[in-house]
Amino acid sequence: MDPTCTVATDVGGTFTDVVLIDGTGRVTVAKTLTTPGDPTEGLLRGVRKVLAEARVAPGNVGRFVHATTLATNVILERTGVPVAFVTTEGFTSMLELGRRARVEGERYDLAYTQPEPPVPPSHTFGVPERISAGGEVLRPLDEEAAARTADAVAALGVAAVAICLLHSYVNPVHEERLAALLRARLPERVPVVASSAVWPEMGEYERATTTLMSAYVGPVMDSYLRRLGGRLRGLGITAPVHVMESAGGVMPAALAAARAVHTIESGPAAGVVAAARQGARRGLADLVSFDMGGTTAKAGLVRGGRPGITHEFQVGGRGSFGGRRPGTGVPIKVPAIDLAEVGSGGGSLAWVDAGTLRVGPRSAGADPGPACYGRGGTLPTVTDADLVLGYLDPDGFGEFRLSPERAREAIRAHVAEPLGVDVVRAAAAVHDIANAQMGAAVHVVTVRRGIDPRGFTLVALGGAAPTHAVRLAERFGIGRVLVPPHAGVGSAVGLLHADLAVERARTFLAPVSSLVSCSAGRENLGELAGVFAGLERAALADLAAGPAEARVTRSVGMRFVGQSHAFTVDLPAGPITPGTVRHAAEEFYKRYHESYGLDLRDPAEVTTARVRAVLPSGSRDLPRAGPGPDAPGARRVWLDGAFREVPVRSRAGLAPGETVTGPCVVTEPQCSLLVPPGWRGAPDDTGALLLEATRGEGPWPTR
Repeated sequence: MDPTCTVATDVGGTFTDVVLIDGTGRVTVAKTLTTPGDPTEGLLRGVRKVLAEARVAPGNVGRFVHATTLATNVILERTGVPVAFVTTEGFTSMLELGRRARVEGERYDLAYTQPEPPVPPSHTFGVPERISAGGEVLRPLDEEAAARTADAVAALGVAAVAICLLHSYVNPVHEERLAALLRARLPERVPVVASSAVWPEMGEYERATTTLMSAYVGPVMDSYLRRLGGRLRGLGITAPVHVMESAGGVMPAALAAARAVHTIESGPAAGVVAAARQGARRGLADLVSFDMGGTTAKAGLVRGGRPGITHEFQVGGRGSFGGRRPGTGVPIKVPAIDLAEVGSGGGSLAWVDAGTLRVGPRSAGADPGPACYGRGGTLPTVTDADLVLGYLDPDGFGEFRLSPERAREAIRAHVAEPLGVDVVRAAAAVHDIANAQMGAAVHVVTVRRGIDPRGFTLVALGGAAPTHAVRLAERFGIGRVLVPPHAGVGSAVGLLHADLAVERARTFLAPVSSLVSCSAGRENLGELAGVFAGLERAALADLAAGPAEARVTRSVGMRFVGQSHAFTVDLPAGPITPGTVRHAAEEFYKRYHESYGLDLRDPAEVTTARVRAVLPSGSRDLPRAGPGPDAPGARRVWLDGAFREVPVRSRAGLAPGETVTGPCVVTEPQCSLLVPPGWRGAPDDTGALLLEATRGEGPWPTR
């Protein structure tokens, strides 16, 4: 038995993916239906399955890594704990006013109503105090009023408290004192979360919502992780549990519970990390990660081998920005891999609305699931359409045998007859609309940001992605598609070697000129260096690691003087010098030009100091696809408006270097790859299949 086994689990809206890898690189995979009532049920079912199949004793699992959509779901479904919000007197309407952008149909809705604030006015309190933007105490904290507020909060019986006072990011003295008063009057189990501890950056509204969501989700996450840890121990797994954080690393379970807001993009981030590693192994640095599961499809960009990172995103956002448009959701100011997400997955429901075919965002989920699962679902989904079109193998979809008869009946009753077309053309329309909607996510992370996607490689991850990936690539003129081994559980694979990571940040506002000048520069640089040193100590303490163990990187937020939005620019290792700051300023000007096409050299300023500490997980080996039998066959598949008899191959039966030429279908237990005409590829020694468009043979021109 090998004590170096790692188990990685990804709980999605429809499926829970579990991957086990041992010290030899042998991989065992399970895909089970998610159990929404208690996600640990489906997770443990998958864990038991991989342990039994791999013949690994639970005690030989040395690491357990977990990605979950729990934090996102809690915010979207408003199922968090009751929270009280305390802010500076005079600013109690901050959450109610918010920032709201009316997009799409909302623009013309005469009956539009503003969404309810995340905390009702009855649970919002103001305390007399004031600190200036420079950190000076203008009005001391009124201790008597603060004590009365603490008593009022205690009387509400809330499960958590969030504090966000004006300018506490530069001087937290009032927040810390107020937190102490609240803790003294509340039960020990009630967390009191201060914004200066969660994310001490300027911007009171975004800092407030980030702190509030941390308090709102934290107790739910803590309870979930405690329950998961207990059930794993009951199974015999005593390995530490690490949870994926939004920026692509993992953190200890205790830290994830305390900083639940950092796990909001937990699952989607793992897919982009997996895409970056798969691309790096093959010398591909510019990638579009396309992750399509049962409920949603996500697109992310990797440039120069590094996933894009944003430091503010919207939970529940909507509009043509892929769900990230400011003012359309709850703003969160923590580092996260930059993604666009659309409600179009394998389980997305298709229906006819006033003569118009619609697909998603409603999903059949895990229960009852698509009609073809035979679990009680009667409404048609994208998976049902793909099955009718011949893209999926009825006998080769994980634990399920898919029912073409149920799929056809669902599409006939709910799509074909209302539209007055036959079942096949109705299914083809569902498939095409799903592709178009998923294309919107790719469009957001590429074209909309001024990036030509044609020089990129599309990486297909998720159970439904390989079926749609090549056609999606064609829409953007992308001529290369990479389908990694175990693509159907790609996000879970991305967790296997994820590094422990923590990021700390603090506002540091100073013009670049003041940091590089001979007179004031030395003092200001010393202050900046001190801020970095403090952030580094805090980050290393979070990881319980020493400076020699962890890899520490530094960066700064930088913007033009007077602007609101900043770019994050990396700093080189070594002392902070005038040359270091000049280099960062040049990088900022370059980034600005790349993003907006404007070559401006106006005065710039530093806004934020950031430190990221990473504790490498160890092995860098990627999982390999194991050899298996191949039973070549043929199947009728809908291509370019007609059914064609095409070859069907098993992924496990393909030898390294063996050419695969479209049209054909390549199957494996967790997914099915459609290779249309005009595409050709071959698996490498790990089983990854790199497809390329062939000139002159496809239905569209390639570069």
